Amino acid sequence: MKFGGTSVGSPPAIRQVLEIITKTRPDWPQMVVVSSAIYGLTDALLESARQAAAGNLEPFQKTLAAIKERHADLLAALVSNPDERQQVWAELLTLINGYANLVQAIAVLGEATPRALDAVVGLGERLIVRVIAAGLQARRIPARAIDATGLIVSDSHFQAAVPLMPETFIKAQALLETVFQAGEVAVVTGFIAANQQGIPTTLGRGGSDYSAAILAVALNAVEVWIWTDVDGVMSADPRLEPEARTISELSYREVAELAYFGAKVLHPRTIQPVVEAGITLRVLNTFHPHHKGTLISERMLDPENGAVIKAVTAIRGVQLITVAGRGMLGVPGVAARILGAVASTGATVPLITEASSEQSLCFAIPSEASTAVLAALNESLAGEIERGNIDCISASEDVVIVTAVCPQMRHKLGVAGKIFSALGDSAINVLAIAHGSSDVSISLVVSQADLQTTIKALHALAS
Repeated sequence: MKFGGTSVGSPPAIRQVLEIITKTRPDWPQMVVVSSAIYGLTDALLESARQAAAGNLEPFQKTLAAIKERHADLLAALVSNPDERQQVWAELLTLINGYANLVQAIAVLGEATPRALDAVVGLGERLIVRVIAAGLQARRIPARAIDATGLIVSDSHFQAAVPLMPETFIKAQALLETVFQAGEVAVVTGFIAANQQGIPTTLGRGGSDYSAAILAVALNAVEVWIWTDVDGVMSADPRLEPEARTISELSYREVAELAYFGAKVLHPRTIQPVVEAGITLRVLNTFHPHHKGTLISERMLDPENGAVIKAVTAIRGVQLITVAGRGMLGVPGVAARILGAVASTGATVPLITEASSEQSLCFAIPSEASTAVLAALNESLAGEIERGNIDCISASEDVVIVTAVCPQMRHKLGVAGKIFSALGDSAINVLAIAHGSSDVSISLVVSQADLQTTIKALHALAS
């Protein structure tokens, strides 16, 4: 079971977490609990280190005070025995003082390297697992707080490390087997790992889901339960569509599309380990634990109640880059050079479409990468521009990629037609389309101003 930051952010929330663990344990005696840091703490830790490197220690001092206050409050609310509470608080203070020393060293050096940042930002997870374990022990449930630096072995790509699965399997199985034999609940830090030299790394933002999936595969778990603050995977963002509802069952492929195209319930990389191992995944609500949530497995089902699609989601903050020119027609390697130039900037490309005449190529990138991408394209294609083979390289205003998900869409008559009819009836102009690379989704680009209308029009096809 993995609990997100909102699930552990206050005494009532953690009490709910402890209640869920307590009620689940009789049916699942071999249980691993993975936790994120308190909501917002990882961002505060990262900012404190970066500001310290720039010579500003004020954010660090505020964060340090907030960390002590919030975790002391949590511990006081969950552990009534003074001696037990003092013992855990001493552990927390040791970790907090280590963070303080590290940030002060960053301030002296005037540099926050990726390695140093990884050592800083994992503090929140290290603190909260000790609080959760202490809360369980106060309920007379044996529990052990474990840093994932002793379980998950990764490469040395700091801030976005990749797990080394064979080494992780050996470490995780050896340590957690002793925990299970002792009849304890393993309470493990999400997000963090360590390289082969034992130096702390992190798995990238949202990596606690990834941690849970990695450990599930290593332990040959039956299921992974992701506890969050919504009733499972929704048919749309409820902030954009009030009629959004929980989808009872999704396939791995459908969830992968939703995660990639903007749904925030699951971290996209979470899907990969559980898909390969065939492990069932559930998304549940910590604050509404009796709700069935969403079941995610290999099975792909048609939409319920005769609906046209299952869900609709969106990526905001993107721009369309268009490279056009009559001289591109039939010239081998132009598309490769264009995308190679984009890759040199490190920008991601969530959508690509090309004219059948090969005279233009259009793709989406994050808006913040636009300036760098345009510069790289103009440099890489300078010869073609000078010879007149490329007429223009341009960027749109901010747009939105909206994706509709439906199983076997490519093989179903009328689905695409109904989607475009719904958009036409709502007077929505579609700027670009990507369809065919996935048989479970179709992606459309619309103006930012049309986002809510587009979501509402498409969501009507999901009910």
